[in-house]
Amino acid sequence: MSNKILIIDDEEHMCWALEKGLRQEGYQVLTATRSKEGLEVIRNEVPSLVILDLKMPEMDGLEVLTAAKDLYPKLPVIMITAHGTIDTAIEAMKHGATDYITKPFDLDELKMVVKQALMVSHLQSEVTFLRLELNKKYGQIVGNSQAIQDVCALIEKVADSSATVLITGESGTGKEVTALSIHQSGSRRDKPFVPINCAALPESLLESELFGHEKGAFTGAVARKLGRFELANEGTLFLDEVTEMPLSMQVKLLRVLQERTFERVGGTGSIKVDVRVIAATNRDPVDCIKRGTFREDLYYRLNVLPIHLPPLRERVEDIPLLVLHFLNKFNPNREPQITPGAMGLLCAYEWPGNIRELQNVIERAVILSQGNEIKEHHLSKEIQKSDDPKKEASSKGLILNFPDEGISFEEVEKELLLKALEKSNGNQTKASNLLGITRSALLYRAQKYKIKL
Repeated sequence: MSNKILIIDDEEHMCWALEKGLRQEGYQVLTATRSKEGLEVIRNEVPSLVILDLKMPEMDGLEVLTAAKDLYPKLPVIMITAHGTIDTAIEAMKHGATDYITKPFDLDELKMVVKQALMVSHLQSEVTFLRLELNKKYGQIVGNSQAIQDVCALIEKVADSSATVLITGESGTGKEVTALSIHQSGSRRDKPFVPINCAALPESLLESELFGHEKGAFTGAVARKLGRFELANEGTLFLDEVTEMPLSMQVKLLRVLQERTFERVGGTGSIKVDVRVIAATNRDPVDCIKRGTFREDLYYRLNVLPIHLPPLRERVEDIPLLVLHFLNKFNPNREPQITPGAMGLLCAYEWPGNIRELQNVIERAVILSQGNEIKEHHLSKEIQKSDDPKKEASSKGLILNFPDEGISFEEVEKELLLKALEKSNGNQTKASNLLGITRSALLYRAQKYKIKL
């Protein structure tokens, strides 16, 4: 079905020329020479896009634009005027215009602007639909451990707030799933959830991805591009690996978080957005601040509502539930089947890659077992070795004599903390690395056992 385009312009010859040119491109075109007539067509026909003249009798273009956006907030509207100034362009954008073109203009240029606006509109609709479908299927946190219950309680508390959230935890602990759960649980659930990995892009591209760019802003910028902040308007922007962001970009991000306005690369007009920001990192932000790679003021701006995700080795009781969850995901047409021996190996393994590693292991096992019962030999050699804890411990130089009368786990844990701090000469980062825990986990346990650092 062709896209339906409505032209609202009080000059009949302009309507005729635009209608003829756009019909040649295969569009279905409607025209209106009066403002109220145009609004009536919008209300009844629900066009895919509107081309709207700014200067008209009865109601001017900005009034029509505002009324149209009240009817259909996501309707793309391109403004046309012979009175093109920066002020009117900014005013049109503030009222929700998609783009702006001045008379006299080249018809091919208008066709390009229309094509791009329709493409962006369709992509946004598809992304919104796919996000909702994916959220329904994969956006849930799995687990019954106390640690996960605490995380879920925090999500419930922060979901409806617009304050920024900083999620910390090792790689693979489910930071994006947690961000998605926050988004789904709040009032923005029907709006976009837009993620970006700050470590995956160089600085020059990261700025354009976040804030967008104007046509001609740099070599290769052949058309205007909306940034992630604009695409996430009224929804949630997820900044993954935020501590990897270059310092110069951290300054710009801090300004946007404080003022909620920004300019596209190569642009001059300020754009205001309503975005809930959730950031995440697998590093210790405080340690990054000490090393000079992360701004302290940005940390405090992001860390309004902190959530720490525990590694999988600290929530072993959740492993069976996660295994069944991934079995259902990768083999949905059969009842989950796994031998007790295989499940025991999975529970004994330390999971340095956390939940992401577990997911990959289950996917591989489902393929190797050809959809049948998963057995020990379907698991990797590393996991199969995890059934010999004494051998594993002795290979690391750690042998514990377990007395017949039992032993206090807390005393052992406290002694390990003290030994690690002694071996690292009090260096908290080195001590946490020796113990295989995060620095924040070390600080928590030190406070728990009243160990002075």
